[in-house]
Amino acid sequence: MSLVELKSPLQALQGVSRTLTGRAEPPISGRQSKLTIIPLAFRDAADAVDRLHRHHKRPTGHKFSLGVLNDAGTLCGAAIVGRPVARCFDDGWQLEVTRVATDGTPNACSTLYGAAWRTASAAGYLRLITYTQGSESGASLRAVGWKQVAVLRPRAGWDAPSRPRRDRGTDNVARVLWEQSRSGATALPTLAELRNEIRNVILCEGPGCGRPFPLRPGPGRPARFCSTTCRVRAHRAAKVAA
Repeated sequence: MSLVELKSPLQALQGVSRTLTGRAEPPISGRQSKLTIIPLAFRDAADAVDRLHRHHKRPTGHKFSLGVLNDAGTLCGAAIVGRPVARCFDDGWQLEVTRVATDGTPNACSTLYGAAWRTASAAGYLRLITYTQGSESGASLRAVGWKQVAVLRPRAGWDAPSRPRRDRGTDNVARVLWEQSRSGATALPTLAELRNEIRNVILCEGPGCGRPFPLRPGPGRPARFCSTTCRVRAHRAAKVAA
């Protein structure tokens, strides 16, 4: 077979590229469906997310994507793994499961999470993270050994003066951060660093202050100080240091 004739795993197994059928048939006589993990092209995984995810659309890219097939050979879920969205996690040794979507097939979600960590770990990454919404139990993650790291309070939105963004449908929703990690992984950032990173609450840079204050709407650079007093104090300290 020539290289031009090689098909993607989804093409080879289902015969047609991007074949995403409906909800999987229930197992016969209550028998648990056998699940098989396959690699997916980003196009196929993104199509699955658009079709199956409850509140998110496809991301812009990935490092790798995985699919899960039931015993009938039907694609019943997909996981997309990419660079961490938060810059404080993006050190080259960590990845993030940015999307997991299934059609409700039992154990498909936990199978994808487990396979995502095995794949990332085998590739040399030290940590894999993901987020769930505060209302979600996280049972699929706990089932395959993921640990809950932190609960992040709801944020008003992702819009910022430096980068305007539309409401993505998940604003004002609390999130839970989860991880799988190998020994030797760097320590996770503190909650204060995480909250500053998402740019919803800014930590004042005034000498001796450091208290959080909300991001102010409008054009221009994000504020660095919570008050005029802190700004003046920082300006004077910089002059003395110079």
